[in-house]
Amino acid sequence: MQDDPTFPTLLDGAVSALDTVAEDLEWCRRIAGDPSRPLDERLEAYEDLIASEVGDTRLLRARNIEREQGVRQLFLKFEGGNPTGTQKDRIAFAQVHDALRRGFDTVTVATCGNYGAAVAFAATLAGMRCLIHIPESYTTRRLDEMVKAGAEICRVPGDYEAAVRASKEAAAKGELYDANPGGANTILQLVAYGEIANEIYDELRDAPAAIAVSVSNGTTLAGIHRGFATLYRRGKTSRVPRIIAGSSHGKNPIVHSFLKGFDECRDLDPAAVKETEVNEPLINWHSFDGDWALEAVRTSGGFAENASDKEMLKQARVLRDREGLSVLPASTAGLAVMLQQHARSPFPGDRYVAVLTGRR
Repeated sequence: MQDDPTFPTLLDGAVSALDTVAEDLEWCRRIAGDPSRPLDERLEAYEDLIASEVGDTRLLRARNIEREQGVRQLFLKFEGGNPTGTQKDRIAFAQVHDALRRGFDTVTVATCGNYGAAVAFAATLAGMRCLIHIPESYTTRRLDEMVKAGAEICRVPGDYEAAVRASKEAAAKGELYDANPGGANTILQLVAYGEIANEIYDELRDAPAAIAVSVSNGTTLAGIHRGFATLYRRGKTSRVPRIIAGSSHGKNPIVHSFLKGFDECRDLDPAAVKETEVNEPLINWHSFDGDWALEAVRTSGGFAENASDKEMLKQARVLRDREGLSVLPASTAGLAVMLQQHARSPFPGDRYVAVLTGRR
């Protein structure tokens, strides 16, 4: 399959919306990005941008996959509708808003692609400087987008974890806003991702039986679980869905720790973690919010499993051919392991959701 020139391994030519906001919101962009304006005006304008441009992504019924796989109801939460095409926009905009509110003029983050594009776009709309640290060995199609949005790129020797350390050190030294995972802003990030749960509830009017999410650092998964747990405590839903985590085979600490039965998320051997064009968005030897994610999987009665590159590419092809949806193959890891488990032991007739990403 990887040799099939008709099947895109990554983007299929998707173009980010970095240049544009809705025409009737252009005045918000001008006000939010103007440092000479009063802060309360800038914040109000930026909040209008967030409300109009981020979130409320589509929840699609995958009827053809249902028929083929024998799943009662399967819904796809497609995060490709966000400005830069992934769920990362949710936390990028939330943190830039927080930075603006607290008087920062610069935000810094480490990235391998998606998150950097999201933060760069969110920062430029707020008229803020953006400093992005990227591992020097990484190549990403999104680098041009970051530069186009005005971000300053700093190449860092080593891996992603080294880039995070460098970004955190720059934040501490220069009094910059630290938008990295695993730091003081973790709760803010979890709340932002919790909006995915709220949007699913708005559509289904209850929690699904299970929700499948691809994991890297674990922040998205943990935030979705937190969102559903809050809805349940408030009496809005009848249950908290089982959380299903999928990631690259043997290359993610959350899945590895779950399968090994560890009490906490344990690091992998960095030398054993090898990236490919397909798995790069998922792999790491240290998951910054791994403990949160592992707890979410366990307390919900869910499970975590591995997905191979071949399986993720296959699932992306199925989504394209059966449902007309072009997705990042790595984002199908959660869906892939959910359907594999269903094939082994069929799920009860109920509603199931998988979260998917559109761009890299």
